[in-house]
Amino acid sequence: MTFSRAAASLSAPDYFLMKRVNRWRPPRWIRVWMLAATRAGDGRLWWCCGIAVESSGNAAKDRALASAALAVTVGIMAFKILKRAVGRRRPCAITPHCWANLLPPDQFSFPSGHSITAFAVAVSLGTFYPPAMPVLLFCAASVAVSRVLLGMHFLSDVLAGSGLGAALGYTAALLVGG
Repeated sequence: MTFSRAAASLSAPDYFLMKRVNRWRPPRWIRVWMLAATRAGDGRLWWCCGIAVESSGNAAKDRALASAALAVTVGIMAFKILKRAVGRRRPCAITPHCWANLLPPDQFSFPSGHSITAFAVAVSLGTFYPPAMPVLLFCAASVAVSRVLLGMHFLSDVLAGSGLGAALGYTAALLVGG
């Protein structure tokens, strides 16, 4: 089997889901939630988390913030390198989306930078603040799902980004002493 046929076989489920999602007209509340989640994932939500941690007065706040900053920094470098190396086009560049018309931040799809960042912050901060972990993971998952439902990424982009972000978040927390 040639590389191009193998890649096509692996991409087939992504393309199938993309076509289904692009035709789906979800209820208004889901559209609002997904648009809000993707906007929050642009950085606003994570800055708010950082401000909340900073103002908490908790003894672990400096280590928690350092681990999140480390995970996000490495994550950003990783997704910039991987996106250029892989060069996968975004779903919205292949076929138009029926209800969302956001402009992508760049031309490449794999891996999802929003998912990497979301899970890097959620896991690193959640390691220091276990009671907040479910809320942080819900926010991160909302950001990741929004990227697929808005036609910005394929499911595999988001799964790879989420896994990489979670691994970076956990590793950074361990390195900083979580």
